[in-house]
Amino acid sequence: MKTDFLFYDLFQSSPEVLLELLGTPSPQRGLYSFVSQEVKETRFQIDGILLPHHRRPDLPIYFLEVQGYPQKKGDSFYHAFFAEINLYLNDYRPPNDWRGVILFTERRFDPGLPQHYQDYANSERLQRLYLDRMPEDVEGRSVAAGVIQLIGVKAKGAPERARRLIERARTEVTDAMAQREIIELIYTVFVYKFPKLSREEIETMLGLSELKQTKVYQEAVEEGEQRGELKAKLEMVPVLLELGMTVEQIAARLGLEVSIVNRATQSLK
Repeated sequence: MKTDFLFYDLFQSSPEVLLELLGTPSPQRGLYSFVSQEVKETRFQIDGILLPHHRRPDLPIYFLEVQGYPQKKGDSFYHAFFAEINLYLNDYRPPNDWRGVILFTERRFDPGLPQHYQDYANSERLQRLYLDRMPEDVEGRSVAAGVIQLIGVKAKGAPERARRLIERARTEVTDAMAQREIIELIYTVFVYKFPKLSREEIETMLGLSELKQTKVYQEAVEEGEQRGELKAKLEMVPVLLELGMTVEQIAARLGLEVSIVNRATQSLK
């Protein structure tokens, strides 16, 4: 199944989860951001990059590639991966050190490290993760990390694992919006795992039918809709500024508090 966007959503909302999966002590929250980055060569686009804060040149950049299907004969997966990294380093010349991370949903999708890159086989420069080989219950592992592992779980054992994750989300994640986002990601994983099942069948399998009727879940849905509406309005602020409107005029036009528009304009500087 094509799961790149699932990983992108998870790492974008919780970039430190990648470090958690690597077993690397996570720095203070907010020091890393997750982006997809193009390099000048049009053939290449890196799946994802974990970029440290610009004031932390001591922290490494993590280049991430996700592989969820077998390679076609003649493909050069590792050659392309290292070429992307080298092109990025040449284009952007960051002061940070770097690490390469390849996340395989299944061990069998790893074509093996070519002879040219054997120096990386036992080096901290390259780390390979296999979701279907990772232990389920690791003390202290977050719910978000569990959702990532769920992508690599065989279909037979996935429903029980997912229900446990949903229960953990309901008890451990206190923010209603964050809880809803995790549950929806789990649901999306199952849409890809079980393409022949209907929405109702998947919701029943996960026990979501009853959950969606709860007041907390419905309030989270409403909050999510409000956040989406606010985001759309804030995206109009720079456009209206370019048209010559004042902060007060923009606030009146968009139906927002002047203080909110002021913060949005400050972030553009």
